[in-house]
Formats: sequence, structure tokens, C-alpha cells
Amino acid sequence: MSLFNNMTLKQIQHIADELERILNEDTDEKVMSFTQDKEIQHLLEQINRTLESRQNVNASYRISELNTKRMLSNISHDLKTPLTVIIGYLEMLLMQEKLEKEMLKKVSYKANELKEQIDQFFTLAKLEAGDTALTMSKINLNEFCRETIVDYYNILTEKEFEVNINIPDPPVFVYADREALGRILNNLISNAVRYGDAGHYLGLSLRRDDTFVFVDVIDHGKGIAYWEIPHVFDRLYTLEDSRNREIQGNGLGLTIAKSLTEKINGTLTLKSIQNEETVFTLKLQQFNY
Repeated sequence: MSLFNNMTLKQIQHIADELERILNEDTDEKVMSFTQDKEIQHLLEQINRTLESRQNVNASYRISELNTKRMLSNISHDLKTPLTVIIGYLEMLLMQEKLEKEMLKKVSYKANELKEQIDQFFTLAKLEAGDTALTMSKINLNEFCRETIVDYYNILTEKEFEVNINIPDPPVFVYADREALGRILNNLISNAVRYGDAGHYLGLSLRRDDTFVFVDVIDHGKGIAYWEIPHVFDRLYTLEDSRNREIQGNGLGLTIAKSLTEKINGTLTLKSIQNEETVFTLKLQQFNY
């Protein structure tokens, strides 16, 4: 005697046919069947849970694939621009008997810009692939901040920035990777110079409480609209209305800073009031051993 009656067999066959169709057509549907049979209802629930999980994986993959294509497209454009400028200047130089110093400076600037673009692209690729090895060590954050800001002396002087450095004398230590910490601070300062250019102000402040230490990078530029704040750490996101033509961004710097911050067990946050002040805050745990 059969364990299933004809009605049950028809319901199971219907479920199997619907499942096959959904899988073949790769749709986001669920298997629908009206039944009072508790066992079949339970089977439907598990099938639909599996389909939902599969659909979520597919959706994540499509988003990742789209972001990758967009990143490659933007990076290709960003790399093409300085390359075109370099080639153009070189062709002009070849036509002249005497090399123009100013032209060579521009070629050098564009070559370094290209190097930075490539470096950021591969840094992000390594981070997302989990292929970044960190060497954690005890770091004097006071000295580290001072050494980092000194590298910007020339560009800040040239742009007539008011610079306000507030780094206390008592040493504050953190446990981090030196290269990662340097990249984070450099990306934040470069971002402040790029988008805060209109305000001609850069602030770097080091403060702490009983447990944590905070590094604030401050500018008085155009600021960031409240609806853009949730997206500034997204890969390839750029603030088009405040983009500086001279020092362009590619939408990777803050993404890299955020990712590296998380790898050294810190947090990176942002507060901004348009046309007043923008503050990026790096928060790390103090190291007192």
C-alpha cells in the first residue's frame, strides 16, 4: 500500500516542477503551494529558505561583480588621464632642443600621480583578497603623527594653509602596523587637503581618554552633505561637487583607510557641517604594556 495518496503525490510533483523551473530560469521566486499537510508545509519552508539563501548569494555576487567592473572602468580612466598628459609632454620635449624645466616638473607630477593611482588600486585589491600581512608593534603615536604631518609642509605652505597641530607631549602608545597606520593618516590628510582646499585650513589633533586614543584630521572646506556621509567610505565614491582639479581623487583613499583601520582593530568615523568643518576621527585602543 502506498504511503502517499494521489493528492499528496500531485503536490510533491508540483513542488518539484516549480523548483526545477525556478532553478532553470534563475528567478527570485519562491515555491508556492497551498496545502494543509504539515510535512509538506515544512518541506516548502526549507526549500524556500534554501532558495532565499541562494538568491542572496547570487545578489551579493552580482553587486560585487558590478562594483568590480565599475572600479576597473574608473581606474582605467584615472590611469589613462595622467598617461595621456605624460605622453603629450614627452612629445613636446622631443620637438625642442632645450628641455623646459617647468614641463619636466609637470611630467614628474603626472608620473607620480599615476604611480599613486596604481598603488592605491593594488592596495585595495590586496586588502579585499585578504592578502595583506600586518606586522603589529608598539608605536609612539605622538611622534608618528608629527613625522607624518611634516611630509606635507611644502604643499601646505604652497597652498597657504593655516595649520593647527595639537599633539600633547606625554607619549601615547598604540599597537598597530606602522605601514598601515601611515597609509591611514596619509590618506586622511591628503583627503583634507584635496576637499578642504577652499577653507585653507588643516588641523591635526591627538587626544585620549582612559582607554582609547583619538586622532582628528580637520578641514574647513566645503564639507560633506549629510546624505553623502554614509557613502564616503564606499569604494570609488567621490564628492564630485568638491573635487579639486589639481589634486584629484579616485574614490579609493578613504575605502583603503577604513579597511586598514579595521585590520588594526580601530574605527574611522566622520562628522561634517557644510562650509564649516569636516572631521575624520581615527580611534585606536591605547597600548600601555
